[in-house]
Parts: sequence; C-alpha cells; structure tokens
Amino acid sequence: MRMLPFLLSAIATTGLVWVLNTQLPSGGSKTPRLGYFLSPQHGFWQNAEPVNANYNGEIKLAGLKAKADVYIDDRLVPHIYAEQDADAYMIQGYLHAKFRLWQMEFQTHVAAGRLSEIVGEARLETDRYFRRLGMVYAAENALKEMEKDPAMKEAVTAYAKGVNAYISTLNPTQLPFEYKLMDYQPEAWTTLKTALFLKFMAFDLSARGASTDLQMSNARNYFSYEDMQLLYPAVQDSLDPIVPKGTAYAAPSVPVQAPTGVEGYLGKKDSIAATAPIVPNKNNGSNNWAIGGSRTQSGRPILCNDPHLGLNLPSLWYEVQITTPTHSTYGASFPGSPAVIIGFNDSISWGVTNAGRDVIDFYEIKFKDSTMQEYWFNNAWVKAAKRKETIQVKGGKALEENIAMTVFGPVMYDKAFQTSKKDGQYLALRWKAHDPSNELRTFYGLNRAKNVQDYRAAIEYFECPGQNFVYADKKSNIAITQQGAFVARWKKQGDYILPGTDSSFMWQGIIPDAENARSVNPARDFVSSANQMATDESYPYYLGAPSNFPLYRGIIINRKLARITGATAKTMQDLQTDNYNVFAEYARPVLKRYLDQLNLKGNEKKYIDLLYGWNLENGINEKGATVFRVFWDSLETAVWNDEIMAANTNVPWPDESTLLESLLHDSTYKFADDIRTLDTKETILDAMRKAVSLALPKLEQLDKDNKLAWGAFKSTHVDHLTKTPALSRLNLPIGGGVHIINATTGNHGPSWRMIVHMTDEIEAYGVYPGGQSGNPGNKYYDSFVDSWAAGKYYRLQFVNKAVAAKNMPWHIQFTN
Repeated sequence: MRMLPFLLSAIATTGLVWVLNTQLPSGGSKTPRLGYFLSPQHGFWQNAEPVNANYNGEIKLAGLKAKADVYIDDRLVPHIYAEQDADAYMIQGYLHAKFRLWQMEFQTHVAAGRLSEIVGEARLETDRYFRRLGMVYAAENALKEMEKDPAMKEAVTAYAKGVNAYISTLNPTQLPFEYKLMDYQPEAWTTLKTALFLKFMAFDLSARGASTDLQMSNARNYFSYEDMQLLYPAVQDSLDPIVPKGTAYAAPSVPVQAPTGVEGYLGKKDSIAATAPIVPNKNNGSNNWAIGGSRTQSGRPILCNDPHLGLNLPSLWYEVQITTPTHSTYGASFPGSPAVIIGFNDSISWGVTNAGRDVIDFYEIKFKDSTMQEYWFNNAWVKAAKRKETIQVKGGKALEENIAMTVFGPVMYDKAFQTSKKDGQYLALRWKAHDPSNELRTFYGLNRAKNVQDYRAAIEYFECPGQNFVYADKKSNIAITQQGAFVARWKKQGDYILPGTDSSFMWQGIIPDAENARSVNPARDFVSSANQMATDESYPYYLGAPSNFPLYRGIIINRKLARITGATAKTMQDLQTDNYNVFAEYARPVLKRYLDQLNLKGNEKKYIDLLYGWNLENGINEKGATVFRVFWDSLETAVWNDEIMAANTNVPWPDESTLLESLLHDSTYKFADDIRTLDTKETILDAMRKAVSLALPKLEQLDKDNKLAWGAFKSTHVDHLTKTPALSRLNLPIGGGVHIINATTGNHGPSWRMIVHMTDEIEAYGVYPGGQSGNPGNKYYDSFVDSWAAGKYYRLQFVNKAVAAKNMPWHIQFTN
C-alpha cells in the first residue's frame, strides 16, 4: 500500500514540475513559466533595484579606441565624453542596452514581423501584415545605403558592438523583466535592427495610406462624386499654412499631368474592402516653432518642439549628451539608433514635426494566373520577382509568405492575403520608404551643425517620412523646411487605388529639395508647424488629401506667436502646455445658433448651460469641455452615421473640420437628413435635437460616476508596451486634447517636450512621460511622468566634462 501514496506523490510532483515549466494559455496570450518567473534566484524578484543603486563602474569594451568617461546626473541621464566618434556610439549602444534592452528588441521584432516568435499565433496576422508591407525589404535597402557611407557604417557598427557587449554580460538572473515574463532570450544586435527601428518610425509617420487608400477607395465606390466632395472636401477654408498665405512660388520644375482616363479613376469602381491589423494613429504629429530675437526678452531665438506619439513605458525617448572632439550634442535619442534625434549643440537647435505628405500608393496588378509568375505591364507580360518571408511561430508551425515583387513594389494583397470582399485581387504597394535612403545621416549632420548651411546640408539626406525641420542658432537665425522626397503628384493621384497595368499612373518624379516649402528669417520673426498643410493652393504641387492635415493647432499656435513679445523660456513652457480649445471657439457659436431654437428642459438645459458657460479651456476640472466633446461626437453621429452604416464596408469617418466648416456655410447641409426615414427630410435642427438625445444619457452617466470633469473623462494613461496595467501609469491628471496645443489625449500626446533658448550659455528644458530606465523595478522607470503631467520641466544639464565630473553623482569609465 505504500506504493500508492508514492505513485500519487510522484505523479503530482511531475505534474507540478510540468505546470511550473510550461507557458499556459491565458485569455489571448500565455502565462510565463511560473517556476522560472517566480524563482527567488532567477525570477522577476531579481529585477527589483535598490532606490540607492550605485551606477559607478569601470567597464572594458573590446574595440574601444581610447578611454572614455560617462557621468550620470541625478535624473539618470548619461553624459558621454569620448575621444572618438565611434567610441561614443559604442558607449551609447551599451547604455541603451543597459537601460532599454527589451524595448529595443521588442520594437524591432514588431517591425520585422517577428512577434509570433515570442508570443505565438495570436500575433500572426500582425506579422504577416508587416512582412507584406515590405518592412524588412525597406530596412535592407536602407542599410545598404547607410553602409555606402563610411561614417554611417562606422556609427551603426560601433553602436551594435556596444549593444552586444552589454548583452554578453547578462546571465539569466539579470535578464530584463519582460524576457522572463514572455519567456524568451535576447539575441545579438545587428545593424539591420537599427535600420528596422528607423523604418518602424517611417511606418508610424508615413504609412496611414496603407489603410486610408483602401478606405477612400471604398468610399469612392459607394458615394457619388458630388457626395465625396462634401464628405471629404479638397479644400480647408480655415487653413493657416506653415508658409504664410500669399507667398510666391516658382513654376514647378517637375511638371505633372493627369493621365488619359483619369475620369474613370475618380469615378465608381467595384467594391473593395480591407482592414489593417495596425493603423498608425491619425494624431501622430507634433508642434514645433522658433521665435526670433525681436520677440524674446534676451534678443536671442527660442526653439520649441513636442512630438505627439503613443504614450508608452518604457518611453520611446532616452536623454543623452554626447561630446567628442567633433561635436557636443544633447537631446532625445532613440534606443535602437546612434546619435541624438531631437536636440541642440553649442551652436544650433532643431526639432521635427510630421509633414503628413502622401508617399504610399496601391496599384492594382493583373497577373497572368494565380501563380503570380507574370503580370501585365505596358502591353506585355512581365516576369515577377519573388520574395520569401518565413515567420517562425512559437509553439506552432512556421508560415511562409511568398510575395511577388513588381515594378511598383511588393504585392501586399493576393489570394493568400486578401482584401475582404474580392477574392484574388492583387494590390502592389509603392512606398517611398522602400527606396534606398540614409536618414540617419541627417541626425549625424545636425548633431555637428554650426550654421544654417550645415542644417540645410544635413536635412537633404532625409527622404522618408517627410518632416518639418525647425531650426534656430546663436546668430539669431530661425528657419523651417518641409523636408523629404515628396512625390510630384497630379491632383488626387494616389488618393485611391491606382491602375497598375501600365506606367501612365506611376509617379512622374520627385519634387527637388529646392522647391520644398521653407521659410528662413521671415518678417513676422517666427516659424511654426503643427502638421497642417505646408502651403496654400498656390503651391504648384498637390500636397495630398486634406484629411491628412489637422487644422486647428496651427491656427492657435500662429495666433499666439503673433502676439508674443518679450518671451522667456517660461513663456514658451506655458505655451507648450496651453489647453485653449480653438476648435470649440469656432464650433460653439454654430451649436448655439441651433440649440437656442430647441425647447431644452431639465438636465438637457443643465448640461447645455455648462457648455455655454465654459471658458474654452480643456483643463482637468472643466466640465464644459466634456459636455462639448460628448455633444460634438453625438452631433457627428446624428449627421453621418446613417450614411456610413449604409455603405456596409470600411469607409473613413469624415473629419471634424468638415462638419464644422459645412455648418458654418450651409444651413441646409444635405447629410443632416437621415436616409433611413424615407418619408421625412430632417434638417440641421433635427440633427441637433437627436444629438441632444444621444448625448444626454452619456452625460448623466458620467455625472453619476463623477467623471464629468475633463481630466477624469479623458483618463490619460501611459501604457507599458505589453499593455499590462500594473506596469502602466493610469488616470493621469493632465488637460489638453485633440486640436489643442497640449495635444494630450487618452494614450497619445507630447512624447518629448523641449525648449532651447539660444543664449551664449544655452538655456534648455525638457521632459518626457517616462523615465531613463526601462526596468519597472527601478525608481527611474517612470520618474518623469508626474512632472510631465503637471506641465513641469527639467533644466537640461548641457555641460563640459569638468563640470560633469564635479557635479554629477555617478561616473563610469570605459576602457578597451
């Protein structure tokens, strides 16, 4: 009988061992291996760092050419002092890995379509999407171009060596927390991974067209031509462009002509529908401006920049100072890439916003048969190249993607990866990011730039994604340039899927850099951009669909800058965190015109009175801001939802500016009519009544839940990249929102705020919603978040080596 308890015990023990060493299904993902994850010797307990951790050290780096020193300040910002540029980048790679290794690797796994390797089948469709989008293909082409440039090859190679030197020091106990959570190991860093990371940013900032071109094609196929002009207009009446209206432009050196048959392209086609698993956030954008000395107290320029991206932990950004005999630069860097991306040196400062230009198109391909060996092009069958992508799947079978390559680019949609309503449709992607380019050279050059000429020379390398580079220097020059390799388009070229059976609808050229929109030392003594259209309609090239360009931040920034005199860095901090809602300033009178005609009672009147009494500030305690947002959303639903639902396919929701500008000009706006009520023709007044009825229960519930104040309603949060709530910062007390200079929404907004005053001794401030360490068990993981939410800034310590050695708490010496 003793055998039975023994066997039962043995079975239970074996089962327990198996369970503790197996990732078990949990919802849509899997648990960690609990035995390893909870192990006191190797598990996540080991990632807790003491609050008084000592960062001093002596580190040997094989390949380092000379000794180098890193002083780390009290915010954990490293200040690198090296005798060789390559040494500085090797040390930057080492430090990025030391503090952000998991994030760097994870982001490049996403870009490369390799998430399934670490999480299994749950992310297979995401991987397929990125493979077919040509992300790896684009990174390979970029790396070839970078490696033709000896300085860039040296920089990315040294950076990779630094990352790998750190990885080689790790034992299982020291692995970052997330590797233990997801049960996988870091792999060697390569120069391709740096290229992949930069292409991931290109995707985030220039690839919305991979989704919107399909949506707009669906809309064109459903709505009449006249309705398309009303729902998706080609003109923005309120536009205040980056380059002021009235600027004269030379005749285009790349004349473009719409091809024969363009009428057919603009008219209705067969039904098409497809959705993408990941779509870059429409609000990915930024603010930047520089004001000249006539507007500042010091007589010197001040430059400001705040890129608006997803709010994540670990943060996208990592502060660093790099000093070598060739340059001394401070700013925000990307973990995954050498150099400073947004920052300043001892002569100039620079910042970027997204240009929003259309650099991605779909072409419909006609293959000879389903083998995709040959396609019809210019009256002949042309042999297609093939690209094979193998996706490894954790716990599953590898999947092969066989992608046909055409003169346009990779065939993204085919029988194996279909648009959802048309079997066997072949769509090839032409994306400027696929072309060889060397964007890293731009930042390398800006890090070393001394004047306007150096700035111009540096940004000419920047092709995709197009950016608005703002500039200021100590000699009182300010400038802004919309820089990129922009397609010279005829009007509406690429707004919809283009025919791909011949060359007539292909791109006809790239706009020369000299003809890109720019402004240097303008008479108004400020330059600015907020992702609006760069120019008015007198610019000789088509900029793209207006829906790519938000209107209102540009309007309020230019209005406020035009009134500023005697500005200081504090003035700029106040402006960068300004919560005034200029969209509501325009919209509220229009609403009031109709609401006053309704016989509102009880809670309806109570909430509308809150709207009328609101100060137009989106501060955290403002209830009127919430009422406005809920009511405006309800009005859009009342006006457009019937048409959008009737389309029964994936069509884009029209822009808020479209409804506002329509109501400003047209009291008989046709879409006020509810097409579902065949016997009745509704008016704007009816839509207002319906909007009130839709908004009222939502507002009452928010009131009941004590969430009517704007901050509680918006509920800003900075999420860990795994979306784990315990590793995220939730319900942050911060104002702002869409159309507002402080563009903070739920999980999106200013990801790095920087202000640089170009005085003799540079006065600079910055903050981002994160911390320098990527380890949730480190006190610097989220140490900046509260300051960021409160609108506070840190004085940036741009100092020489002697000052750093004297004042900074930690020192690491690197030797070979």
